[in-house]
Amino acid sequence: MKVIKITAVWCGTCLIMNKTWNKVLKEKNIETISLDYDMDEEEVQKYEPGKKLPVFIFEKDNKEIKRVVGEHSYEEMLEIVGELENE
Repeated sequence: MKVIKITAVWCGTCLIMNKTWNKVLKEKNIETISLDYDMDEEEVQKYEPGKKLPVFIFEKDNKEIKRVVGEHSYEEMLEIVGELENE
């Protein structure tokens, strides 16, 4: 499983979720590709993220299997990762 994480430096929710995601990564070994909404604009647009950030796009075999948008708790993110690992 791989995660494309789209955030922006001006996004307060993104800062919170960066900390949350880093906690998840201490427990789970997940390849994460981080993209900045403004700095990586051309690459970001390939994923059609919309206007609400952050966006976490979970992929398996290079296909999107789940998209998580906005702020979520550490527990919620762990639960999502756990469910996707068991699919």
